[in-house]
Amino acid sequence: MNPIQFYTDEDVYSQIAQLLRTAGFDAMSTPEAGQIGASDPDQLAWATRKKRALITFNVGDFARLHHELRNQGGHHAGLIVSQQRPLGDLVRRLLNLAQTLSREDMVDRLEFLSNWPSA
Repeated sequence: MNPIQFYTDEDVYSQIAQLLRTAGFDAMSTPEAGQIGASDPDQLAWATRKKRALITFNVGDFARLHHELRNQGGHHAGLIVSQQRPLGDLVRRLLNLAQTLSREDMVDRLEFLSNWPSA
C-alpha cells in the first residue's frame, strides 16, 4: 500500500503540510509548490501531475471540478474536501483517512473529511 501524498490548497491552514510531514507523510503546501494565486483547475492539474491528493476547504468549487472532470473522462489523484475545522481535529481526520486509504485508493476519489472521525 503506497501512502497518500498530500497537497494543501492555499485556503487550508499553512501548518497542515508540516504536521502531516511530522506524522511521516509526504505533504506539500501551495506556497512550497510555488502555486500561490493559481486557479482551482490549475491547482488540481498540478496536484494530478504530481500524483498528490489535494486538500481544500473550497468544497463547492472542487466538488464541481471533480464531477466536471470525471464526466469528461478526466482523472485526478484525489480530492479531500472539508469545511473549516479546528487544526487538531482536521489533522486527526486526515491521519485517519491516510492510515486507511492508499494513494491508489484516492485516484479519482472525492472524500468529504466529515465522513472520517477524528479518532
